[in-house]
Amino acid sequence: MWRNPSQHFSAIGIRYFERHKGEVNSCTFSPDCEILLTCSDDSRIHIWNAKSGKLLSKIKGHTGPVKAGCFSPDCTLFASGSHDCTVRVWKTATTECLHVLRGHSKSVETVCFSPDSRQLLSAGWDRTAILWDIQVGCKLKIFSGHDDVIQSSAFSPNAPYLATGSWDYTVKVWNLKTEGQAKTLAGHKGNISCVCFSVSGMLASGSWDRTVRVWNPLSGALIFLLDGHLGWVKSLSFSGDGMLLATTAYDEMVRIWDCETGTCIKILEGILEPAHACTFTPDGALLLSGPIDHK
Repeated sequence: MWRNPSQHFSAIGIRYFERHKGEVNSCTFSPDCEILLTCSDDSRIHIWNAKSGKLLSKIKGHTGPVKAGCFSPDCTLFASGSHDCTVRVWKTATTECLHVLRGHSKSVETVCFSPDSRQLLSAGWDRTAILWDIQVGCKLKIFSGHDDVIQSSAFSPNAPYLATGSWDYTVKVWNLKTEGQAKTLAGHKGNISCVCFSVSGMLASGSWDRTVRVWNPLSGALIFLLDGHLGWVKSLSFSGDGMLLATTAYDEMVRIWDCETGTCIKILEGILEPAHACTFTPDGALLLSGPIDHK
């Protein structure tokens, strides 16, 4: 975990969280930056004190690798998606399982909450995305149209849109207010592994083609093509103000991009394994990456 009090991304220290017994597939901070959630191939979810690094809880329930996890924006809940084909919704305060959501026929690869914390999207190997009502644990809508695995998803923070990224090389942008067809963003030459909206309305997608594309999601226009990674792009995260974009790939480095110019302003090295996940804290002062060496 890289501390950056000066906003210049000088790496003055790394803290390791070393208790998982499998690859770390997902890591995310709670909105208040107090808690860190990590999900692993060891079928476990770990809850950490983000400041001290103390392991607060080992959460069991899934019967297969946990592929994705996320907190609700109001921090009262967190969700996890697993290779066991289920989505679980948990209470943050007690880690009690609130709902076990069944509806996918294959592995769940991605989960994300709506900005109002009332809905959850899940998607995966069955090529469908399911929108859930979290209050009662029921399906609201099923999104179909991708021709291959859906590995990533994201809600827009300030518009009624969500995005899904697929192994069919496309990103689809869905309007939650209409029943019309999704807008398809094409151009990548490999599987889409990650998508993320910024507060300013941009949409970024990372791919196995080693590039990151930044789009205007409404028009479908390409804003930037970010080229520089030497391996598959695995994860990306906008800073809270939308001015920076962090990307990780199978090249043992994290790249930081200026979202006004599309230039790489910093390469964070010192990661000895490919990083599966990265995320900014909301204030942009910390950047966390989760590599495959279980840390």
